[in-house]
Amino acid sequence: MTASRAGDAAATDRARTVFFGSGAFALPILRALLEVPELEVVGVVTSPDRPAGRNARLTATPVAAAARARGLAVLQPTSLRDDASVRAIEALEPALGVLADYGRIVPQAILDLPAHGFLNVHPSLLPRYRGATPIPAAILAGDVRTGVSVIHMDAGLDTGPIVASEAFSLEGTETAPVVEARAAAIGAALLASIVPRWLAGEVDPVPQNEAAASLTRPLRRDDGRLVPNVSAIELERRVRAMQPWPGAWFSLTGAGSADRVVVLRAAIGTPRFGDVAATLVDDEGGVAISTGSGRLRLLDVQPAGRRPMSAQAWRRGRPGLIGSAVEFRAPFGGPA
Repeated sequence: MTASRAGDAAATDRARTVFFGSGAFALPILRALLEVPELEVVGVVTSPDRPAGRNARLTATPVAAAARARGLAVLQPTSLRDDASVRAIEALEPALGVLADYGRIVPQAILDLPAHGFLNVHPSLLPRYRGATPIPAAILAGDVRTGVSVIHMDAGLDTGPIVASEAFSLEGTETAPVVEARAAAIGAALLASIVPRWLAGEVDPVPQNEAAASLTRPLRRDDGRLVPNVSAIELERRVRAMQPWPGAWFSLTGAGSADRVVVLRAAIGTPRFGDVAATLVDDEGGVAISTGSGRLRLLDVQPAGRRPMSAQAWRRGRPGLIGSAVEFRAPFGGPA
């Protein structure tokens, strides 16, 4: 056999793979797939372009931009449930589907297309934290350990049997983007290592323990609200968990209006005798929120209509800030 024919034969043996993904977590997964010798990525399915920025300019997802840069076919259906979308994906003749951070439910009609099924890379140790926001949920809960799971997808929400998983430790200082980046790198390596065995039929997926399952939901803007009737520990976790969206924030009350302030960085402080709960207090020249238990030290903030700044700079520009009341409503729900 000539070298060219040998190359053609090798290409034919590679499993035609379609990747489903949209966000930043999916990028390392896609890059890893492109380096697996047993695979040929023949198409990428991602969310449609959406308005972004002040000018609401249509912007492609990170995955769409990366896929086009590599010359891959990109599909951006508004729905996966119409016949046209199913036919378009079927035309790619996939032998394997891989999904990471896609953000939409894949219907059974599409799950049934690849002979090797669909693998989903999910940033939690399933069955804990199924659903849309596993990383914020882990930070909010104060977990000291999280991880990544690869599952064989079924029609449920992250309910398929586990093909592989890998845990890693949390120090309790990480923001959501930091955990996401670490989970993505681990997930990419884990997927690349398991795919050849999966294609060869050498992996027996393990059913999830339904009794231990928990479900997260998409974040809402009000999930970022910092309510001072809970502990400073809870609020500090919320500051880290809500990055980059919806962000952690609180409002000052007074004169019948609320002044929203985004908290970019914070730390747990030591309470002092005389602290009045739900107010701003002096913190060695800076600012802290006195809470139901302890102080939340504000390090970097962004007042409404202003640039990000240190809490000290914010205080210098707002005489009389110390002693201001912090608005709170009903306690937040959170994503979990």
